[in-house]
Amino acid sequence: MFPMVTEFMNFGQQTIRAARYIGQGFMITLSHANRLPVTIQYPYEKLITSERFRGRIHFEFDKCIACEVCVRVCPIDLPVVDWKLETDIRKKRLLNYSIDFGICIFCGNCVEYCPTNCLSMTEEYELSTYNRHEFNYNQIALGRLPVSIIDDYTIRTISNSPQIKNGKNP
Repeated sequence: MFPMVTEFMNFGQQTIRAARYIGQGFMITLSHANRLPVTIQYPYEKLITSERFRGRIHFEFDKCIACEVCVRVCPIDLPVVDWKLETDIRKKRLLNYSIDFGICIFCGNCVEYCPTNCLSMTEEYELSTYNRHEFNYNQIALGRLPVSIIDDYTIRTISNSPQIKNGKNP
């Protein structure tokens, strides 16, 4: 009889805990119900991305030593590094470097593990085209820095963080 009573008590505690979680989820849903919709006029208004946003990869050709660490740490072996061995100085000379952003998962491993910091992430998030072959960026396309959203006078920037009213979050 005692094990049956303890099972009923455990079942009751689990039921109360589940009801509390469901109630918390419902309260979050209700807190979002009274917010006004935010419409962004896309080409003319853009969100400011967070500092940790991982956009397109930027590449600096002069810094690269063709070590191929970026290829080894990439989960899908995506960067293509073409190099030639200079026998007189016994060093690699980088010929071509390319990344296909149509396949890239933007994990950032190549940037994290690059020993010479020739790779970095930009704030560019507008990678769109009608032809998927245009996503294959070579070292020239990777070397172009995008125009900062904040510096572009034709675009009104919108903060992505919630606005604080009277010291409380909405």
